[in-house]
Amino acid sequence: MAKQTKKPDTELKESKPVKAKKETKPKAAAKASWPEAEEVTVSKKAAPKKATEKKPAAAKKTNTLQIIENTELKAVEPYSRFTDFDIDLFKSGKHFKLYEKFGSHVVEHKGVVGTYFAVWAPNAQYVAVIGNFNGWNKGSHSLNYRWDASGIWEGFIPNIGVGETYKYYIKSSTGEDLEKSDPFALRWELPPRTASIVADTFYEWKDQDWMATRYQHTALDKPHSVYEMHLGSWARSPESPEEFLSYRQLAETLVPYVKDMGFTHVEFMPLMEHPYYPSWGYQITGFFAASCRYGTPQDLMYLIEEFHKAGIGVILDWVPSHFPGDAHGLYNFDGTHLYEHADLKKGFHPDWKSYIFNYGRNEVRAFLISNALFWLERFHIDGLRVDAVASMLYLDYSRNHGEWDPNEFGGNENLEAISFLKEFNTTVYSNFPDVQTIAEESTSFAGVSRPVYTGGLGFGMKWMMGWMHDTLDYFKQDPIYRKYHQNQLTFSMVYAFTENFMLPFSHDEVVYGKGSMLNKMPGDDWQKFANLRLLYSFMYTHPGTKLLFMGSEFGQVAEWNYKQSLDWHLLEHASHQGLKEAVKAINYLYKNEPALYEKSFDWTGFEWIDAGNLDDSILIYTRKGVARENELVIVLNMTPVPHYNYRVGVPAAGEWQEIFNSDSEKFWGSGIINFDAIASEPTAWHGRDNSIAVTTPPLGAAIFKKVIAKQAVKKTKKLK
Repeated sequence: MAKQTKKPDTELKESKPVKAKKETKPKAAAKASWPEAEEVTVSKKAAPKKATEKKPAAAKKTNTLQIIENTELKAVEPYSRFTDFDIDLFKSGKHFKLYEKFGSHVVEHKGVVGTYFAVWAPNAQYVAVIGNFNGWNKGSHSLNYRWDASGIWEGFIPNIGVGETYKYYIKSSTGEDLEKSDPFALRWELPPRTASIVADTFYEWKDQDWMATRYQHTALDKPHSVYEMHLGSWARSPESPEEFLSYRQLAETLVPYVKDMGFTHVEFMPLMEHPYYPSWGYQITGFFAASCRYGTPQDLMYLIEEFHKAGIGVILDWVPSHFPGDAHGLYNFDGTHLYEHADLKKGFHPDWKSYIFNYGRNEVRAFLISNALFWLERFHIDGLRVDAVASMLYLDYSRNHGEWDPNEFGGNENLEAISFLKEFNTTVYSNFPDVQTIAEESTSFAGVSRPVYTGGLGFGMKWMMGWMHDTLDYFKQDPIYRKYHQNQLTFSMVYAFTENFMLPFSHDEVVYGKGSMLNKMPGDDWQKFANLRLLYSFMYTHPGTKLLFMGSEFGQVAEWNYKQSLDWHLLEHASHQGLKEAVKAINYLYKNEPALYEKSFDWTGFEWIDAGNLDDSILIYTRKGVARENELVIVLNMTPVPHYNYRVGVPAAGEWQEIFNSDSEKFWGSGIINFDAIASEPTAWHGRDNSIAVTTPPLGAAIFKKVIAKQAVKKTKKLK
């Protein structure tokens, strides 16, 4: 490890200049030839005398600039933010705050405000910054190549700053002319334009209370009810249905809605900049930029801040698995396979026609882990849901025989990707112990959510895809046939505690002809809604955390369409309003009953009472928290036939009160509920000494809790 060197005397305080004019790139300049680099000088007299915007948080305040008369600066001044120590860390793949070094940074140098640029292009023979400020001239502002074999090109350009559009012109070692957007840019032009924009992420946060107590909301023994959403299609203005709502507009409507519905977290599908809107954000080119479709980075920060003020955590989809082959993006960045693996058996994804990161390259690993920390640090993100982990873990993922090569041990595991994921999780939790990482992993790979020191991948949670598929397959069955498929519901308990599972009904289940959640249910309208309320009741009382895709909470009829708003007008119908109220009630029940979340990943938090009544298609089980008095008894009737005086064995003698019934009339149910507390009888049933006789609602869930003395006293006082 090299000794850290002192910063050069010429480097002064970081500051923001006056915003540059927003112009678009002239089309005529796109095919300009590569001229010899020109040495252009700029007089300091042209420099602004004062930065008009607030400085980044790390910068010291400077009221005026020191103007030195008759001193000229080069078009690109030698300047660096890198120390020897930074370079050593970068080369070894251990520099996890590269966003502080690479990209464009507005600084003050020799009394002049300008922008420092740094880009990694080790195989280029020439790199220049092109933009509106120089008429997209490829020869006027060439960057300096560092002498330390790091592959970094850098330099300071005076008198340009926030708002300036730019790209890197790269002459590859083979003579190929490339124009690339900045991999570390904080803002991009609105697609289909592709230039980067000089920007900053300075924001005066007002969510200190949330951040100080975040661990109380994100711990594994706390409730996690996640509302997954695609920001561009949750809602749009009725007056302008083709236009997106901005981050700030959404803060006015989305935050109160999520809070009122009782969700504990919101999960955004990828908000990083992506050129192709129909990719839903999963084909990313600007990994460090919040999508400008909805506003500025600070606008997104405001939205996140408003969620935090409302006591709601924010999870962000993160995509380290692949990237698109757009000409301005990471692919073939300096004329070589820089970010992607050169071997297409490892570097190309056949399903998505995209490119796979080279997880064995140190600089690429540092790029990705830096990106994860960037969102957690700069945007106060509370969790990262990592997309397509299965595609990273296996060399033969979506490949036929002969289309992949075994690893050094003859197996199909991608050892480099596995190593990367372990390092990613170790680094995230070392820096942010109060966040969660969640793996979308669809195979039986062992130890996904187990600590790295025990051989696991180190994720906090893993999506329970097997439960999701089995449960939907079961509920698609006509109730008359469900007795033949009950094992599809009970099988999950065989492996439910092998991982920290999150139960997902995500966007993937309501597209591509799969039908909406409502239309997956069999029967007439009443039965569809009753089935869906029952399904959600099963989900929220099953061990594990929860995730529900937007629109599913009120019974969106059509499949999700990313091009338009959800069908909010459906709430004019009592059936949809009833379902929404049921989900709201389930959320509040889940948050208020410790038995439903304290032992989500512990086998001692669940016990079957009766899993074998196939003829009636009834399931009965308990959920347990730390305190015994919080134990719940859950009765699920999977047929439209109600049962009266149905005997259920209970854990303890006493009075048992129904605290939730999915068949309530306010949920658009038939109203077959248990009104009064039910006293147990010393009648042995289901292997227990005491039992109660209950009414099981048709296609419904009934949840019971033992009445304790204090509750009985309160109830008596209330009646008086």
